[in-house]
Amino acid sequence: MKVGIIGCGKIAQVRHIPEYCGNGHAEIAGYYDFNMERAKGLAGQFGGKAYGSVEELLADGGIDAVSVCVSNHAHAEITIKALRAGKHVLCEKPMAVTLADCIEMAEEARKAGKLLMIGQNQRFAKAHVRAKQLIQEGAIGDVITFKTNFGHGGPETWSIDPGANSWFFDKEKAVMGAMADLGIHKTDLIQYLLGSRIVETTAKVVTLDKRDASGSLIGVDDNAICIYQMENGVLGTMTASWTYYGAEDNSTVLYGKEGIMKLYDDPDYSITILTKDGDRILYDIDKIQTNDNQTKSGIIDEFVEAAMEGRSSAVDGSDVLNAMRAVFASIESSEKGVTVKVTGGAA
Repeated sequence: MKVGIIGCGKIAQVRHIPEYCGNGHAEIAGYYDFNMERAKGLAGQFGGKAYGSVEELLADGGIDAVSVCVSNHAHAEITIKALRAGKHVLCEKPMAVTLADCIEMAEEARKAGKLLMIGQNQRFAKAHVRAKQLIQEGAIGDVITFKTNFGHGGPETWSIDPGANSWFFDKEKAVMGAMADLGIHKTDLIQYLLGSRIVETTAKVVTLDKRDASGSLIGVDDNAICIYQMENGVLGTMTASWTYYGAEDNSTVLYGKEGIMKLYDDPDYSITILTKDGDRILYDIDKIQTNDNQTKSGIIDEFVEAAMEGRSSAVDGSDVLNAMRAVFASIESSEKGVTVKVTGGAA
């Protein structure tokens, strides 16, 4: 499968490109970036061609699929162009910056008969896959409440153009901040783990500390704290933060009738189960990805396999829609100071 990379920044360089190169069924054939020298440099390093525009890359009939790794505001436009050009698409999260765009993307994929996958890689973390099995098997009984967190010191040290002028802080390019960067991961994950959709949110999506080069607070949120009500009655909190100035926290804790399950909460054990009888059951499965420790995500392998087999994916665009609905509902909840219902199904 010949693949084009659209947007050659950090996520393309540390995840998409290395993982395509490690997949025996994929070959990177093309690159586009607004910084032409960056695209040419990657083409020289990994093979393939640097294109002068997105349209030129998409017009190449030899390219079967693309990874869309541009800034948030351009996700929908480029994804829709790619689908209409007959390409399978793996789009980075967040899916898009408006719900209407998200729905249109899923609809265009359906009309084109092409795969649209969103980079919700937390579903592929081995401990999360095992945890879902354990929950279904009743390891902690029925889940009652949860808390799920994703926080680190911010994207400005990780971005391809680091510092206070990072595109992540630019309201026009990013549109949303920590909620869309980190919160969408845990929002999608909790629905996956519990097998239930979020139906209501009460949220604070705010800017508390991050400042731009002029010293003013950035135009997007750096913290989001949400109370999620699930369709199956489970209640819990989701926290996303760019102001955890210490160790990265990517943990989830589930409280059940028969015990507690902690995921990526202990540095040595990816799953810890504490039963109500006092037993402590430990699982050493894997280590969660961090910005400083990038490991194979599983996203690229799933994308290549699903596209080649002509099947949908667990993180198909239509399946990620409800997580995006919860994100937009949380922003609305914070702006209005009220609880907001999360409505609507798939596209």
